Amino acid sequence: MSRSPRHDKILQLVRENGFMPIEELARLLDVTPQTIRRDINQLCEANLLRRYHGGAALGNSVENEDYFARKGKFQSEKAHIADMIARSIPDHASLFMSIGTTIEAVAQALTATHKGLRVITNNIHVASIMSTNPDFTAMITSGTVRASDGGITGVATLDFINQFKVDYAIIGVSGIESDGSLLDFDYREVRVAQAMMNNARHRYLAADHSKFGRNALVRMGHISEFHTVFTDAMPPEPVSKLLEEHSVRLVLSEA
Repeated sequence: MSRSPRHDKILQLVRENGFMPIEELARLLDVTPQTIRRDINQLCEANLLRRYHGGAALGNSVENEDYFARKGKFQSEKAHIADMIARSIPDHASLFMSIGTTIEAVAQALTATHKGLRVITNNIHVASIMSTNPDFTAMITSGTVRASDGGITGVATLDFINQFKVDYAIIGVSGIESDGSLLDFDYREVRVAQAMMNNARHRYLAADHSKFGRNALVRMGHISEFHTVFTDAMPPEPVSKLLEEHSVRLVLSEA
């Protein structure tokens, strides 16, 4: 889904009011109810809204989508983002790579193009992908494996990560609010991502367009803590202004 200014306005109105009737959205945005229904369906597919009888409210902030559902969404956009990140990573670099389907796409791109990488990850899928390149050293953290998506978290995970200082941390996120807050669903996963950020010289955020305006329960940090943000579409204006104010580099993927 390509986000339009009208989509952003719908999300803003729903955030401000908690629930918005379709007829009211149509009146405020000067379009037909059929157009609003189509917009809401697209935003629901991106997990940004939840549809109810006669209107829409914010999406679920407590539980993430199923792993395979997430993996199947926006595959082309994730691949383009991954290619841009791969171009920004030199050979023979050391990396942290977090949990997330976009991060798995980055692993695919790096495996196909790079040599001599040393990768530390709490993502079983990333470790499996990276291990197919015989010129890479792939290390997987200790900790507890999450059956739903192969993510690894826990105190042992944090202890493992804190032993290293790497060149790049490539981090995914579930949601980005208009104030720059970075959000996720699992506080244990968030703590691991924070440890990776704290032990990296360069911090890269990988997020497709659906993450902007998406709701989630746990605060991971602020977008200003990253050196570069990689995405596939221009962020909403408040986020774009924050990136400029904090001198965060924005890289848009090539379609």
